[in-house]
Amino acid sequence: MDKRDIKTCYLCGETEFSNRPGRVRDNDQLHVLECCSCGLVFLSSFAHVQDEFYQNSIMHEDDKAFLDIDYWLKELDWDDERRFNFLKPLIQNKTLLDFGCGVAGFLLKAGEIARKVVGVEVEKRLQSHFKQIELQVFQNLSELEARMKDEKYDLITLFSVLEHLPDPRTVLGELSPFLENDGQIIIEVPNANDALLTLYNCKPYSQFNYWSCHLFLFTAETLRDLAEQAGFSVNYVKQIQRYPLSNHLFWLAKGKPRGHEIWSFLDSEMLREVYEKQLAATGHCDTLVMSLSRKHN
Repeated sequence: MDKRDIKTCYLCGETEFSNRPGRVRDNDQLHVLECCSCGLVFLSSFAHVQDEFYQNSIMHEDDKAFLDIDYWLKELDWDDERRFNFLKPLIQNKTLLDFGCGVAGFLLKAGEIARKVVGVEVEKRLQSHFKQIELQVFQNLSELEARMKDEKYDLITLFSVLEHLPDPRTVLGELSPFLENDGQIIIEVPNANDALLTLYNCKPYSQFNYWSCHLFLFTAETLRDLAEQAGFSVNYVKQIQRYPLSNHLFWLAKGKPRGHEIWSFLDSEMLREVYEKQLAATGHCDTLVMSLSRKHN
């Protein structure tokens, strides 16, 4: 895609967009647009995203804790554990490629039961970490292909990755040759129809949620459209609620994040399940999970 101001919708080619309420929290020059035809949500420009944006930690340049690997492993452990438990049946004794693996917390868990795990991560400053924990992590797909020859994987995962890519359709197509014929690609992305944005219309959240690193936000429908345009069969798109009711109540009452930690006394496993079920019924969970397979003639 052209990295100047966006003129046409990436998915459908529409030229009419609406402006979403809210602001991009770290870049006042950017606007959040929504396609008037297909509903794809995207930033008004991708000009700020060059290769070095992710390779050289520019995405995290204001985050002083970024290179504290132990901090990030602990901070992200609940998400890694959730994903691991959800995918455990697909991981057991299988081969796994995690594309955009970050600090590799999920890969470390998966490596306990998988036959083989491999990662791809462009962030250069994490390479010493990967060597220390003895994980095979490559900086891009070209390096993976050169080093691993014609190796294919039973499961390929992309957790919170697709929304960062200027051309996600092409990247999905590039991953296809690495997938076993009967394998699956599992994708997790934020939901553009998050309840705080489109159901509760929480103004403070709309000024916090949008980030210059998230070039796209997908609904269940636009995520499915993207996958089909990339040549895949969609097995399912699931609604997942990462943050509990306490988090939402805190946003609505206080206009601030981390309410699930401060008001954790409001939470229970039963309430989490019921709240997720109710939000999923109307398409307003905060996260989407999609499973893809290769098309067979």
